[in-house]
Amino acid sequence: MNAPAVLYWDASAVLSILLQDRHSGAAQAWARRTGFHLLSTLAWAEVHAILGRAQRERVVAAVLLSAARESLEAGPWHRVNVSPDWQTIQDLASRWSLRGADLWHLAAAKSLQAELPELFLLSYDARLTEAARGEGLVEDREDRHSP
Repeated sequence: MNAPAVLYWDASAVLSILLQDRHSGAAQAWARRTGFHLLSTLAWAEVHAILGRAQRERVVAAVLLSAARESLEAGPWHRVNVSPDWQTIQDLASRWSLRGADLWHLAAAKSLQAELPELFLLSYDARLTEAARGEGLVEDREDRHSP
């Protein structure tokens, strides 16, 4: 049995639960892991933006989008209102080449880790995962993609 963990999910990890992709199996294994699964308002917005775009462009069947939205509501996530520390954002921006939203997720996770040292960031974005690893936010395992 896995030890409880605190997992901060970014949108890429959540979407791997909701819509089938190459990371879905690993993401589902993480979702079954005992612990606290945190979802920020930014990840929530990003996921809904992607689902909305898929609906407007009709690239995913309506029934699948409905199921994805239901899964998002029923998932293991605890919604958190987090505001990354301003200085943390600035410091991380000087160390890592990330898009704005990814920098925000990294800074949010790093800010939360100050109070929750057992927190890890779960992402399937390669650059964000590399930065998270460099900041001590990736579980110390050889295979990062499954618990």
